[in-house]
Amino acid sequence: MSREAREDPMTTTAAAPQPTAAPATALKESARALVPLLKENAGRTEADRRVAEENIAALSGAGLFRLTVPRRFGGHETDFRTFMEVTCELAHGCGSTAWVAMLINGANWMAALYPEQAQQEVWGGDPDARVCSVLTPSATSRAVDGGLVVSGRWGFASGSLHSQWAALAIPVVDASGQQTDQGLALVPMHELRIEDTWYVVGMRGTGSNTLVADKVFVPAHRILSITQGLQGVYPTEHKGEALYRAALVPVSSLAMVGPQVGLAQAGMDAVTDSLAKGKGISYTFYERASEAPSTHIQLAEAAQLIDTAMLHLLRAADDIDTWAVVGENMPFETRARVRMDTGYVARRSREALDLLLSIQGAGSFAEANPLQRIWRDQETASRHAIVNQAIAGELYGRALLGIEEQVTPFI
Repeated sequence: MSREAREDPMTTTAAAPQPTAAPATALKESARALVPLLKENAGRTEADRRVAEENIAALSGAGLFRLTVPRRFGGHETDFRTFMEVTCELAHGCGSTAWVAMLINGANWMAALYPEQAQQEVWGGDPDARVCSVLTPSATSRAVDGGLVVSGRWGFASGSLHSQWAALAIPVVDASGQQTDQGLALVPMHELRIEDTWYVVGMRGTGSNTLVADKVFVPAHRILSITQGLQGVYPTEHKGEALYRAALVPVSSLAMVGPQVGLAQAGMDAVTDSLAKGKGISYTFYERASEAPSTHIQLAEAAQLIDTAMLHLLRAADDIDTWAVVGENMPFETRARVRMDTGYVARRSREALDLLLSIQGAGSFAEANPLQRIWRDQETASRHAIVNQAIAGELYGRALLGIEEQVTPFI
């Protein structure tokens, strides 16, 4: 890169022709086209406790790991609504695959918030490079010339088996060892060790193992201030790119529930297909469950819950996009409401799936029935800490009442 480009990246970006990104409709169609493959590999993905490499290759080939990569590097730089709709669609085929696609695209978005130098290191030599992330701080840092030396362990690193970089929460300290900030360190995966710890009953295929760092040097340009990020202040020089002005916590939280709505929709598809094939209701005179008023009522309620979840998901996604385009940090109360929306979407999706399993009956839990895997994936994903609806309700209620003291800084 020339000295002029380093000094004035926005001038260079504006003057240079940008790669053409796929429109939202094409991206959603690409995701839909992969559903049969993901369904076929869902059992193997779960058994192997990692997404099938065939799935990873297909997602990469379709450009679905580049939803949030800047156009400057050949990414789609799509809006957040499209990001949600794509990961929702992928979950129709495999919850674990959709979750990994969601986490990697979310972490790619975070990587695009860093200075140009860091972005070049991630994508300059490999436009298909993928990033994973863990936002829970569980490390120690030591200040050295030019950056920090970091050691720590970060659990639940979804997508780490398929990534080249990791964004990891760390304490930022000064020369005396005093913590001055909370940071997000961008680290090459080859400098980390993956510890095999992901033994769970749901979302088994996400390979959400533990990342380990032992005295890894992280230069200052690859450390993002979370404190500033919470205020919508990011170090990227490319201020004209709307996607990378989106609010940090609303993006990080709402992303978690796109796949969850998709799982509920997948459950609806499985149950309606079973009903169409003439499933009966044991110990009744109904030879076909589709003839029973109880089935009609439960199915309608499940459909309404899924619609409700989707409406809240898309409203929140549109809010994120709208404020990003305006170029202003999302107002506090709106950010708090998006946290509430996140928990609400997860809860309604879970309730819908519960009704659908009741329609299908105990046979839903046969190992050969994909519903039991969908159910386990949904039950696990909807308990992610940032999805916790009780906490979301508490912080949103405080925001509505104008109470300044909050239960978390992550709003």
